[in-house]
Amino acid sequence: MLTIDSSDADPLIPDSEYRHMLEAVDGARLKRWLETVAVPRHFTMEPEANRRIGDWLFDQLKRMGYDVAFQGDYRNVVALPAQPFDCPLVMVGAHYDSVPYCPGADDNGSAVVALLECARILSLASRPQPVGFLLFNCEEDGLLGSTDFVKHYQKGDPYTIGGIQVLEMLGYCDHRPGSQQVPPGLPIPVPISDTGNFLAILSNRHSNAHNDRLMRLAKTYVPEYEVLGLKVLMGVEQFFPVLHRSDHSPFWKKSIPAMMWTDTAEFRNPHYHRSSDVVDTVDFAFLRWATQLLVLAVCDMAREFRMHH
Repeated sequence: MLTIDSSDADPLIPDSEYRHMLEAVDGARLKRWLETVAVPRHFTMEPEANRRIGDWLFDQLKRMGYDVAFQGDYRNVVALPAQPFDCPLVMVGAHYDSVPYCPGADDNGSAVVALLECARILSLASRPQPVGFLLFNCEEDGLLGSTDFVKHYQKGDPYTIGGIQVLEMLGYCDHRPGSQQVPPGLPIPVPISDTGNFLAILSNRHSNAHNDRLMRLAKTYVPEYEVLGLKVLMGVEQFFPVLHRSDHSPFWKKSIPAMMWTDTAEFRNPHYHRSSDVVDTVDFAFLRWATQLLVLAVCDMAREFRMHH
């Protein structure tokens, strides 16, 4: 495993189109949406709330102009561009369920609203973008929704996934030294800061090049916070369960390029899987910044896919 850091990356020549899109990311909207999403919404323990939030997400994406459908037994929400593209699609994914009795503001409401804001901004872009959005259910029950999605996904029928950015908790930031722990069970000791004010992005051999690019994008456009890239090499992720704790895992197992974005969950956030995971604990400056980085990553990857097709 290699670690890379956005603060050490070589900056790019800035693109004015990207800057314009970043300015459009609306922190107040993120908060408003999160206040809707952050209710206990476990698939089996809180089925009415789970269904209501799924329906609400469907409606939001439909209003933005995407082709939206529920997929599978777990009601994954799949939103595709309204027009077909002859290049592969960039996907953004996040789970929308919570553990029982937990509002799940950071886990995983923060990621859900970042995904929605990215979808909104791309829907307003001057040209249609080859980007789709996946909202998985039942992540908290063992990645059931994403596993079901990947099982039924057929390359080229009717679209091909060129890569997916999977979002797993983007809203907790703590600037105090000692607030960050290192996850145990990693392939090598990782030089992680003991201050929990960075975003970690995990990739493997199919997505490591995208992680390198992401560090340069972060350094160029959004250097306010640090991004730590964790690059898993040579397929060793199969031996380390800690590397499979979110919805990127089924994509990795099918060799689909996937990256997982996280604030590191319980290794920083004391409210993880507790009833105290509420909207007031989310750092909206950090979440807005992470959403800006997401817009950048997705637009840049879409541009790459277009150029090579």
